[in-house]
Amino acid sequence: MSKLEDEYAVNTANIQQGVQILKRRKTHLMGWCIFTTSLALVALISYFLQQEMLYSWFGISPEVKQLHIPVSADAELTQFGQAPNYFFNLLSWFGWLFLKMTSAFIGAFFVIYFLKKIRFFAIRFQSFILKFVGWIVAFICIWSTLTYVQYDWNDEAADPYATAIEYKNSLHESELAQYLDHTQLAPPVKAYVLAQIALLHSPTDENAAIPYVLTLVDAEKSDPDFIQYGFSASQLWSMQQQLYGKAITPLAKSISPKIEQAQKWGNILQVVIISAFIVNVILSLILYSFSRYFAARTRRIEQNLKNVR
Repeated sequence: MSKLEDEYAVNTANIQQGVQILKRRKTHLMGWCIFTTSLALVALISYFLQQEMLYSWFGISPEVKQLHIPVSADAELTQFGQAPNYFFNLLSWFGWLFLKMTSAFIGAFFVIYFLKKIRFFAIRFQSFILKFVGWIVAFICIWSTLTYVQYDWNDEAADPYATAIEYKNSLHESELAQYLDHTQLAPPVKAYVLAQIALLHSPTDENAAIPYVLTLVDAEKSDPDFIQYGFSASQLWSMQQQLYGKAITPLAKSISPKIEQAQKWGNILQVVIISAFIVNVILSLILYSFSRYFAARTRRIEQNLKNVR
């Protein structure tokens, strides 16, 4: 080969090295694309759950979620329930969200890795589109499994009072309602507990709950000992909000500042979530486009190398 030919000869080793660099860049970009897509998915889910998250943060709920036993009730009655701890529930929700996100995100890569050892999947996962679809399917499967475990665990944790308030046809079939019939508790206290039983029933037994909530409304107006019963203002607000869509008694209205604050932060959080969703979607599209560009460029270079040889 002449000196001129040597000078213009194709250095395939350097080109191959460059191809490997392009492949690594493409892989990194695809990884970041999956990550930003996951963040966009979390933002989308958070958009629909943000009100519940904020209400939990402020210790309120638009629906009765847990049985609350007032301090005036007999000590023996506390075995049937516990005071709602919405903040703890919020922390638990975030904990499960973090667990599901990390487990599903990392686990999906392991699933793809092990599936590629099977010839059937190894052939199909040569396509980045199919590999990405496979990763999404694995992510959803792991997420769904952990979600099932989460709610199954929550159901087991709720058993101490869920069993006591369970009934089929009539509220007074429940163990707790029957127990109340044999106590000397004040009528408003009984009404407070019975209203919760009806509202915690699945489906919500509004017809059974309304008379007891109205009893509480009348008692708040006429019973001088009403405050001494130890009713939760947040729980009263939840009952009235669930049945009437608004607070109708002074004690329930006393938490209005919390509601207004939650709504104020809700508007801010909504803007943040929407912005995060849009930014991550845009980043995902950009990263995916670059990844596709590097993939196409790599294929083109490899094809040219084959032609040169």
